[in-house]
Amino acid sequence: MDNNKILYIAQEISPYLPQSPLADISRTLPQAILEKGYEVRSFMPKYGNINERRNQLHEVIRLSGMNIIIDDTDHQLIIKVATLQPSRMQVYFIDNDDYFQHHVVKDIEIRQTPEDNDARIMFYIRGVIETVKKLRWEPAIIHNAGWIAALAPLYLKKFYDSDPCFRHSKIVYSLVNDSFDGTLDPRFIDKLLMDGFDKADLNEIANGPVDYIALNKLAMQYADGIVQLMPDVDQQLVDYAKSLGIPFLPYSDDDENRAQNYLDFYNKL
Repeated sequence: MDNNKILYIAQEISPYLPQSPLADISRTLPQAILEKGYEVRSFMPKYGNINERRNQLHEVIRLSGMNIIIDDTDHQLIIKVATLQPSRMQVYFIDNDDYFQHHVVKDIEIRQTPEDNDARIMFYIRGVIETVKKLRWEPAIIHNAGWIAALAPLYLKKFYDSDPCFRHSKIVYSLVNDSFDGTLDPRFIDKLLMDGFDKADLNEIANGPVDYIALNKLAMQYADGIVQLMPDVDQQLVDYAKSLGIPFLPYSDDDENRAQNYLDFYNKL
């Protein structure tokens, strides 16, 4: 790649949250790519159980303050940043009083208040995209990990495809074995339509209600490449990914060569 900038949009990253397979790989993969000489930035939500003092988060005033309208209501975008040592990888946090608590809670909000997840993921993805625009940072690859990032391919392909920051970006979506129970709010599709999408853009979820499988299929429909990031992914999703005819990287437990395998995949795009 002539452009060596890679953006990771994550659901969770260790050590900011307790260890989990998704949180661990969302830290180790970007760090390994960074160590190979690439410019890397990662984003995740600022969940209420993240200790800001211990993790040395601070607000980036010049990036904060924008209002994002979700379901005809304004929500203030607050951006915080921390630096992972010893790699000095920058991690940006998307924060908002309506969707993320400002006190320590037992579980992260996507599990504690799932009734807000449809609007929460809309806000998160739009917050990431608008922040990258403000940074004037043009990623060659945008790699999404976790279902909270599932709307990124849709927004990037339908709303931001001609934006100078993203018009040359290739979008990678990860299949992981973290899911959610039930379905998103029944008005999820209506909220997306209010945000400016056409019904044709949402064919994959048009019949609703939107469950984990439907949300992932919507993400894959607009991706340039798909990776199976973790083992034990729902076979329906793997089969669907392969049926799309776009580049697909199957899961490998080759930890030693993982970063290089992903770089090779990025370069194919």
